[in-house]
Order: sequence, then C-alpha cells, then structure tokens
Amino acid sequence: MRFSVEKSHLLNAVLTASRASATKSLVPALEGLLIEAAGGSVKISGYDLKTGITTTASADVMEEGKIVLNARLLGEIIRKMQDDVVYISVSSSMMTKIECGPSEFEIIATPSEDYPDLPTVDYQYSLTITQKNLKSMIGQTNFAVSDNESRPIHTGALFEAEKGMLTIVAVDGYRLALRREPLHEPETNPMSFVVPGSALAEVERILSDSDDPVTVMLGSKHIMFVIGGTILTSRRLEGEFLNYKNSVPLTEKYEIEADRKNLLEAVERVSLIISDRIKSPVRCTFSTNVIKFLASTELGRASDECAVSGDGEDLEIGFNNRYLLDALKAAPADKIRLKITSGVSPCVIVPADGKANFLYMILPVRLKANEN
Repeated sequence: MRFSVEKSHLLNAVLTASRASATKSLVPALEGLLIEAAGGSVKISGYDLKTGITTTASADVMEEGKIVLNARLLGEIIRKMQDDVVYISVSSSMMTKIECGPSEFEIIATPSEDYPDLPTVDYQYSLTITQKNLKSMIGQTNFAVSDNESRPIHTGALFEAEKGMLTIVAVDGYRLALRREPLHEPETNPMSFVVPGSALAEVERILSDSDDPVTVMLGSKHIMFVIGGTILTSRRLEGEFLNYKNSVPLTEKYEIEADRKNLLEAVERVSLIISDRIKSPVRCTFSTNVIKFLASTELGRASDECAVSGDGEDLEIGFNNRYLLDALKAAPADKIRLKITSGVSPCVIVPADGKANFLYMILPVRLKANEN
C-alpha cells in the first residue's frame, strides 16, 4: 500500500475515526484504525464493538491496500508533523513508513484480517434532517440520558419520527428533556428507536452548524448516521422506553413566565456554595412576580431572586441545582414558561411563545422544614 494525502485532511479523518477506537481491548486490533487506500481516497475506520466511525479523505493512491495502525500513535504522529503532504507506504513485512517534510517514522502495522468486520445496517427506514437541527437537538437533550446501567434502555435517547417531525427524548428518572424539529424531508413511515447516549455524543461532535442534510438509516439491530463523507454506525438499544407522554402533567396550578438568562444567572449564583461533595437543594419560592432562591450548606448561605411574571402564591419547591441549571442552559428560547402545581409535583419548562419545540421536566427534591 502506498498513498499521499494532505496532512490536514488526514489528521481530521484520523481524529474523527479515533473517537470510535477502543482505548484498551482484549482484541489489540480494536485499539487501531483500519486504513484502506483505493481509487482516489483513503478510508479510515474505528470500531469498539459498540460504535463504528468510517470517514474518507481524498488521496493520491499509488498502490492499493489496507492495514491497521495504532490509533493513538498515528494521531500523535500526524498531529506533530508540519503542514504538508503526508506520504504513507507499507512494506511486505508490514513496516509502515510515514513521511512529511523532513520527518520520517517507521511503525509496525497489524494485518487488516485481524480487524473485526464493522456492522452493516439491514436497511428498513430512513429519515433526513439538517445537521444544525440534529446537532442542537442532541446537545439539548443528551445531558438527561441516564448513566444507570440497571435500566439500559434509558442510557440512550428515544427518536420518534412522525408527521414530518422528529422528536428526541432523554430521561434519567429525575428529569426529562424533549426537543422537536421538522424533518428535512418527510419520513415515509413513522418510526421509533433508541440510540445510545455515548454514540449520540460522537454524532454531535461530527455534525456541523450547516443546513446540509444528515441521513439516519434504521436497521433491525443498528442505526447508521450518514454525515457528509463520514458514517457512524451504532447498535440500537432494545427494551421498553418510558411512556413520556403519560409522564408529563397535563394540567398545572401556576404558570410563571421568566427571562431564561436572568433565571439561569440567579440559580448559578446561589449554586456557588453547592458542590459535588457538598450537596444541597435550591429552595425556590414562587411569589408575586418574583422567584426567590435560597441555598444553605456547611460552606454558608446564599440567596437571590429573579423578576418574573405570575404568582405562585409563595409555593416552595426544592430542586437539584445541577438539574435546574442543565435545563435552563439547554432551553432554546429567551422567554420560558414554568408550569408548577405543588411542592411535590414536577416542574415543566416550555417556551413562553407556545411553540412545542422543547420541554424539560424536573422532579422536585424534598425540603427539610428547618432550611430557611
């Protein structure tokens, strides 16, 4: 095998595929990248038996072939080389020479036969959405994916496509995050599937903020995301996902409208005396046109308030500060509406303009009577 490629193109492909390579594996080849040179391009793949990423870069291929090179070492070598054309050649003994300008490395390769086959998707259905929409939807829901392996289905996010809309839902038992956007092209069949949160994090990194399309192909056991010249393949999660439509309260006693940024900043300020080691709920008192916040830990006491529209009749609710902050940071609207009923019922956050493109729900934390 022998080919040359621009350093920037090669580095981008190596770094992208490396996100799916195994850090440590009983199968040494999985710690590497499968490099295939053919035609006018080089294809680079990473795979950890759960998620696979394949991407291509234009190349001048003098001799076709395929090998496996250690992902970490190859990435560091290419990163440190000067900006020029990189020449890669492989001898019959699997010794791989990497040259760029005055730099030259020789590293041993692994035969491509040792690399497991990447999963294939037995195509059933597909949907198309713009990259920027999918990127924002993942970023604004994936934080609520559960890390509790006792309920594997909730370690992923639910995708639902119906009537020209895509809905993504994530839950972890304490909160729910929902985002909805129109599809780039209407789906031919309604579909529902769950994608691992770890795979979605990689999809988000690959996506751009453009209107270019991304195609999601659904198979019986795997999902494929086709993003330009990059393909990410992930297993589907199987099981019964929470019936989120029945979990969100249909009625509320109070509706409070607020400026999202002002509310976020007030919660951030009282959260300064809360940490992962020193935990305490944020006490929220919903009064006439104001929400008062109070946090008390062994570090001290912090109080603040935020002007709002509405009256909660001095209702007090406690929230995990991180869950509240995550929802406020993610909500894609300047003005939001908080729907509340009692101190033990969920708080639902939706856009104040009545649109249905997002919904966040946070379960309250029981407050102690002496926390004043």
